[in-house]
Amino acid sequence: MFFGLTIEKLMLIGVVAALVIGPERLPKYAEALAKLTRRAKETLQGAKSRMREEMGPEFDDVDWRKLDPRQYDPRRIVREALLDDTPTATMRAAGAAAVAARVTPEKPPFVPGSVPPFDDEST
Repeated sequence: MFFGLTIEKLMLIGVVAALVIGPERLPKYAEALAKLTRRAKETLQGAKSRMREEMGPEFDDVDWRKLDPRQYDPRRIVREALLDDTPTATMRAAGAAAVAARVTPEKPPFVPGSVPPFDDEST
């Protein structure tokens, strides 16, 4: 429910409000509450349409429920990451790739006695 209010709590609040306000003023307050609810709904609809207008049509396909911060459960994220079936590089494969990248036919290995390459932008 909304802010942890259940139907029973809302009914109790309504009964207490009816007793406090009294039967002669209750219709006036009920009408004011209805107007306030209608105005709030119109304001929210206007804000929603304005946001859609300003953000453009590409944001119509966004699933906003996925972006809800209440959906971020660290245990679920870790569980999904651990159970992910995508292949990952092992240390041996990464080492072999590094060795292959270091010694290529285009780039000869360093010859002792020659000037080492220097990159002045890196310092």
